[in-house]
Amino acid sequence: MAFRRPDSFDGLGYRGRDDPLYGANYPVRSAGGPADLQHHHWVTTPPDIPGSRNLYHGERTPQYDESLGEAGEQLTRFAGFGIGLVSLFTENVLAHPCIVFRRQCQVNYHARCYHLTPFSAVAVMYAITKAQGVKALWKGMGSTFIVHGITLGTEGIISEFTPLPRELPHRWSWKQLTGHLLLKGLTAVVALPFYCASLIETVQSDIVRDESSSGLLDCFREGLTRMLGVGAPHSRRLLPLSSLLLPAALHAILRYAIASSVQRVVLWLHQWGRKQKTDPSNPLDTYFPELAAVWAGSLVADVVLFPLETVLHRLGVQGTRTIIDATDGVVEVGNGSSPLVLPVNTQYDGFSDCFHSIRRKEGVTGYYRGFGALAAQYALHGALLAATRTLN
Repeated sequence: MAFRRPDSFDGLGYRGRDDPLYGANYPVRSAGGPADLQHHHWVTTPPDIPGSRNLYHGERTPQYDESLGEAGEQLTRFAGFGIGLVSLFTENVLAHPCIVFRRQCQVNYHARCYHLTPFSAVAVMYAITKAQGVKALWKGMGSTFIVHGITLGTEGIISEFTPLPRELPHRWSWKQLTGHLLLKGLTAVVALPFYCASLIETVQSDIVRDESSSGLLDCFREGLTRMLGVGAPHSRRLLPLSSLLLPAALHAILRYAIASSVQRVVLWLHQWGRKQKTDPSNPLDTYFPELAAVWAGSLVADVVLFPLETVLHRLGVQGTRTIIDATDGVVEVGNGSSPLVLPVNTQYDGFSDCFHSIRRKEGVTGYYRGFGALAAQYALHGALLAATRTLN
């Protein structure tokens, strides 16, 4: 049996037929009409791949247009799914070197170059890749997917066994919003030890990495070890997870709130400024606005919360005896060239101490170490989205 989504479902929650974004002439195709949908307040389905759902507000979603026929509907759906996969591949694979270098810059407090522009960041990334090989800046990619999986699974489990809603309806109450944001915070708290383990994998230099003893599930094992407080002891400077819970939850909630708000605004502006009707047979007309909104929302959220992320990363790595690549460039060692490696030996007492110490010793720009890598990451993603739209 093939299950189809209700007509008023756009991936963010059920919207009533009287939603002004749909207009008064929005056709009703369900047997019961609007009354049948008033009992559905929120959904618990996991997030779709960007492009596999439609956030294009306005007239009826093109993938359900009977004029295309069943084959056209399936083709449009698969095309949107493919576009979403390409976007995810760009965001999580092609841009991973930028994420690695950005994190290394954030925790490297004694580097002379802050890499505030993408030009200096790309130059050093190229030097590291040339000296250590292509794999140097793709390290820890498997652990990032594990963290994503743990986050999605935790959010689904908590939402099923608690009254905390995973999705918000169009007309939400403050109680629903509070519960929804609380769910995001609790999810970040549960995933925190695994996120710290993944962070260490991404910033650890390949020069000191033992490939024979490393595995794909190291992130999961190290996360459990840190959460339970067992295994090989770390440095005395290692902060307990309890001191990181509030910053991690705050970062997750703020990032979600900012990204979601910007996405909504971008989609509304696209709907308001659209001058011509979309082509139902063109998947990009259906899914490109959503992909552009997701890109814009993530960009604004990461830029606004970059200082908070810097503090959180420094606290997460402290006391773990992590050795990172020098982000100032390549130096001569012996008969060949190799990046200089440096230990992370900070001694912050907590979030407040770290925040004020960065301001006092490094200045305001110290919060934005590696910002050029973030700019390069979103420039790459945005360029591929624009190229896809232009070639169409």
